[in-house]
Formats: sequence, structure tokens, C-alpha cells
Amino acid sequence: MSESKDFLRTIVENDLKSGKYNEVVTRFPPEPNGFPHIGHAKSICINFGIANDYNGYCNLRMDDTNPTTEDTKYVEALKDAVEWLGFSWGSNKVYYTSDYFPKIYDYAVQLIKMGKAYVDSINEEEMREYRGTVTQAGRRSKYANRSIEENLDLFERMKKGEFKDGAHVLRAKIDMSAANMKMRDPLLYRIRHAHHFRTGDEWCIYPMYDYAHCLSDYIEGVTHSICTLEFENNRDIYDWVLDTLELKLPRPYQHEFARLGINYTVMSKRKLLELVNGNYVSGWDDPRMPTIAGYKRRGYTRESILNFCDQIGIAKANSMVDVSQLEFCIRDDLNTKAPRVMAVLDPIKVTIVNYNGSEEIEAPYFPHDIPKDGSRKIPFSNVVFIEREDFSENPVKGYNRLTLEQPVRLRHAYIITCKEVIKDASGNIVEIKAEYNPNSKSGNDTSGIKVKSAIQWVDAKTAKKIEVRLYDRLYKNEAPEGLEDLNPNSLTIIKDALIEPAVITDKADVRFQFEREGYFYADPIDYTDENPVFNKIVGLKDSWAKKTKTEDKPVEKVVVKQEVKKEAVIGVEQEMSESQKALFEKYTNKLGLNNEVSNILARDEELSKFYEEALAELNSPVAIANIVANDVAKELKQSDKLNFNAKQIVQLVKMIDEEIISNKIAKQVFEEMVKSGVNPEKIVEEKGLVQITDVNIILPIIDEVIAKNPDNVAKYKAGNDKLFGFFVGQVLKATDGKANPKVVNDLVIEKLNS
Repeated sequence: MSESKDFLRTIVENDLKSGKYNEVVTRFPPEPNGFPHIGHAKSICINFGIANDYNGYCNLRMDDTNPTTEDTKYVEALKDAVEWLGFSWGSNKVYYTSDYFPKIYDYAVQLIKMGKAYVDSINEEEMREYRGTVTQAGRRSKYANRSIEENLDLFERMKKGEFKDGAHVLRAKIDMSAANMKMRDPLLYRIRHAHHFRTGDEWCIYPMYDYAHCLSDYIEGVTHSICTLEFENNRDIYDWVLDTLELKLPRPYQHEFARLGINYTVMSKRKLLELVNGNYVSGWDDPRMPTIAGYKRRGYTRESILNFCDQIGIAKANSMVDVSQLEFCIRDDLNTKAPRVMAVLDPIKVTIVNYNGSEEIEAPYFPHDIPKDGSRKIPFSNVVFIEREDFSENPVKGYNRLTLEQPVRLRHAYIITCKEVIKDASGNIVEIKAEYNPNSKSGNDTSGIKVKSAIQWVDAKTAKKIEVRLYDRLYKNEAPEGLEDLNPNSLTIIKDALIEPAVITDKADVRFQFEREGYFYADPIDYTDENPVFNKIVGLKDSWAKKTKTEDKPVEKVVVKQEVKKEAVIGVEQEMSESQKALFEKYTNKLGLNNEVSNILARDEELSKFYEEALAELNSPVAIANIVANDVAKELKQSDKLNFNAKQIVQLVKMIDEEIISNKIAKQVFEEMVKSGVNPEKIVEEKGLVQITDVNIILPIIDEVIAKNPDNVAKYKAGNDKLFGFFVGQVLKATDGKANPKVVNDLVIEKLNS
């Protein structure tokens, strides 16, 4: 639990301190009428998170009071979402409001006997008319004068099925002049002759949400009924029902938080159902959908969703969150997880005329600034494929890839130079003839040739054909209303992309970074060995930010038309000055930085000065460069003056290198440096953030996590090895991220396999 508490946790703590409750019980009570979306993820995190933080428990309850829209498949989708996010519900039992139908009915009879409820027989139109307006009081139906005996008789006959739908309703007798219009004799029951997916045809009257919800909470012993702001006005009904029935204490109380809103996203179940039923998407789990199933299939990790929910926090007022924040969270998570591999989406043939034979090139899965092992062998021969856009006959200024005059490095391999271009009868380039320099092999280059970039490639003989699905935002407008706002370019399918063979044979991970393209995931539904399918999770950069910027301000544009539509790259950077070019060459060739980072540093005088100062203190060029080009650069954009200096960044890098703190903790420390300017060493000391590496401390925590999750242990041992990440995550969570991830990984796998 974080040191700074949100208002809900403050309420919970005060209730425990005052003795109002002895334990904390929350609930997540969705209606099973659709697949859960990212908004549900926030609610799941809040309800289960609060229960976990205060050693309580959270019930998973299906609010199944509307038989016409609910289904078992939605129940399973909701259960899967909660489990996938790493939570488990109280007593390992799923609760259903329908289980309480007899008890809820009895409570309704009690209200009738108290003179607090009556059977009304007016139609819907009259009911709306009688309700009044915000400024005008309503008037009560003449049927409110029915005797208790008559109401009891009618209500029992409603239960027996003697009346058709809409003939009668049961209403609370409260106040038709109440300022809160929801208190103007709200409905408690309606007649609905429909088959229920659990109770069958046993019932033909069903309780309304406002009536059933509070009673379900009470029956289950819930203490804190946490819901979104749209139910704020419903709180009066919640309290009225429980107070009127004079139920035995302790009783639950409702508390509201801001509903999650994300731009470019629709989360109305009605609108999502419209997309599914209208075949605008392939289903509830379409990777473009904002459903948990959609994100899961697209390749989002549970950690990225949890981190997103943590970042946006818990507020009292509704606001709109930028979808780029969610996209940042998945990039940030995959940056250190996803192996780097090479794929070519729009291939063009390159024949290396002076190369004979073949070889296998050893290449790491991760760059050297990410402390992870793992490598693969990449076949190399005289025929390879490169991206069509990585060659230009007539390059524009600033084009740094292969041209008739400009050589380029094949990533992990050799430098090649174009010698001839082969075209078909229509003038389209079908092949490039090139030569390689045998002394230019990556990692052992003695050629003296300077190149401006390295490009991905695949070997023609061994490359595997794959299908690639390029997903973009489902809606083109920031505040979408309906189908007219759908993005027509939200999905592009490439049937003949090529990938290096190790991705298919070794399967180092199910998520990969296709170098220079983005992060990709093997589709869990459609992927087969015969037809490998990869979904694009997210690009390496926020391409929409570029689009928005260029819409606001005209810039020089270069649009390259391609046979395969990919993410649009709009805008061309100005040519570097001579001094910037010198820095760029130094950073790429001498210090080993990638092109993107080198470009950022070289073009910004203040950043490059900051970087050079830090480098003078510590010879760790890659680690320092990544922090400066990303975190420091971000702060410089937002503020004219930094609260920290280069020496402090060096201290931070040292603590990471020496495993005093983890990368996750480093982010927390950096945020504090931004605010206070305090040295990172002091922050770590004062907040107790030192990384835990002691096996004797970590092992008992692992034992406790395993003991609390016997079902998941059984599933893991039965072959569901994906649950390994769940156990690691629970241990890291229990230590507030302080435990050394590598140590935790090693110990968890040892324990689970013992």
C-alpha cells in the first residue's frame, strides 16, 4: 500500500479505527450482460485492492436481475478478467444476486406490511408524467391508497405469474416531492416473463438494481459498497431501504469514486454490443475493443493494466484520461520484457553479389542496457529481404537508410552498398543488387565505413512467412459518439510478412519487439504453426501525438505511398548541423547508443550538455543516455529549471547497477527527485527503498503467496505455466516492489517445481 492514501482508503481506515467494522469486506458486482472493459478493471483494482490492503476480502457477485440480457458467457468473461488481473475473490465462491431472490422477496413483503411499499398499476407513460420535474413536485398514483392486504395479495399473484409484463410494479412509498427525483416512489419490482440463465422459469418478477443491490451487500456482510459517481443519487435509496427495514448492524454504506473515461474510446455496453452484433469488430475479444478480453488478446500485460489503474488514481470528480497514458504503460512494461527480433512487413529482395556461402550470426534478444540474457542464431546468406521503405532511389534530405550513394548496416550483420536496381516492366523495384564489406561485421567492424543507420532484414532461405495484424485506435475522434466516428484504418492485415526463424522455432516469449516496428503478440486464437499470426500491441512511439501536432501546425511533409498501409510517418526533421552530426556519430559509433536516443541527445544542446556532465562522472553511456533522453527530456519540456543535476542522475544509475534499488523503485526515486531535488541516496534511505536480496526474507513471503493460492498452484503444476508471472507479481506486490526480481524469479520457480 502506498504511503499517500486516496480518500476511499482514508474512509476505510477511519471506519476501522472507530470500531465501526472489525474487518473490511468489499465487492465487485457487475451485471453479466457484456464483457468487462477497462473501466471494470479500475473498479476491480479498487475493490480487490482495498480488501487486500486491509487484510479483508472482496466478493465477486453477479448482479443478475435482468434475465433478458444476461448470459453464462458473460459470467465466465468476468471471472476470467478478475483472475487475469491477479485477484481472487472471498471464499473462492462466485456470488449471485439471484441466490438471494427468496430473501429479497421476503424483505419486499416486510416493506408492504410496514406500509412502505405498494403495488402500482399505472402505465409507463403515466408514471413518467406523475413523476414531475426538477422544479415541480410529482404526484402519487391513486393505487398508492391500496390496503396492505390488497398489496400483499397482488404482490403474491405477481410472483405466481398471474399478470402479464407491465401490468403491475412494486414501488417504495417515500416522497413524491423529494428534491432527489430517484426518491419519488422508486420501483422495487417489475414483472418479466423471461427465462433466467440460473433460476430458469422459477421467477417472473425481478427486483430492481437499487433495491436488490443494497440488500445483497447486507446479506453478504459487505462493509464498503464502492461504486462510480453515476450512482451518487442512488445512495439515498440505498440508505432508505436498509434504514427502513431496521436491519441489524453493522450495515454497509455506499461510497462513490470517479468513473474512468478515456478519449478515443467508448465504454457503453450498449455501444459495444452494437459493434459486436453489427460485425464492426470480430467479437468481444477483438483486439481493438476496450474490453479486458480485447486487451488480453492484443497482447497487453496484466502489469500494464494494473500500472495504468494505479497511475490514474482514485478521484472524486469525473475527468477524461488520455489513451496515450495506457499505451505508455504497455510500452514501459514491454521495454524490459520483450525480446528484440527482426521482421520485414513489406519485403524487397536484396542479392549480395560478392557473398558466398552462408553463416549463422549470434544476436542477443535484448540490448546491452537491459540486463537480461538470451540470444538466438540468425541465418545469413547472399539473399535477404529488407523493408521496401528502407531503400530510396531519390531520397529526401535527412533520409539515413540505403540509397544509390549511401551504405547501410544490416542489423547484427554487415554493411552493404547498393550497386544496381532491378525493375519490372511497370517500373517497380523488384530487386536490389548489393555488395557487402567482409570487414564490417557487427561487433568486429574494422572497415572504417561510417553508416547513418542499421536496418532490419531476414534471410530469404530461412525466413518464415507470417500474418501481421496492425491495430490502431478503433475511433478516429477524441470524443466518439457512434458508428460514424469509427476509424476506417483501425485494422490493416499483412499476409506475406517475413520473420527470422527463431521467433517461430524458439518462441523466446509470446511478446516481441519487432525492431523499428513496435511490440507484437502471437494471437492466442488464430495462431497456428502453419499460419503464424501476430497482433500489433502498440507502436514504439505515440504516432497519434504526431498526427495531432501536425494538424495544429503546418509542417513540411513527406508522404511515401506504399502498397501496404502502415502507421503514417508525418513530418521530416531538419537536417543536423555539423556539430550535431559529430555528436550523433560519437554517440552511435563510439558510445554504442541506438539511433533514436542519439538523435534526441545530439539535437538538443541542453540535453547533450547534461548527458556529457553525467558521463564524465560515470562511464555507463547507455544507462545514462536512456534516462537523460527519456526522463530528463520529459522534465525539461515541462519545466524551465530542473530540481536535480547530472551528478544525482549518476547516483541513481549507480544504485541500479549495484542492485541497491530495482528499475521500478528507480522510477519512484526519480519522481521524488523531480519534486524535491533531494539526492537519490537520501530518498532511498529515508523511504526504506533498498532492494531486498536476502533469501531468508523473500522465501517466507513466497511460501505465504503459494499457501494463499492453492488453486493457481494446481493449475500451474497442471501445465498452465503462464501463472508463473502471477506468483512473481504477488511477491513483488507484497514487498512494494522492493524484492530483487531476478532473485524472486529464481526462488518462485524453485518452489513451484519442488
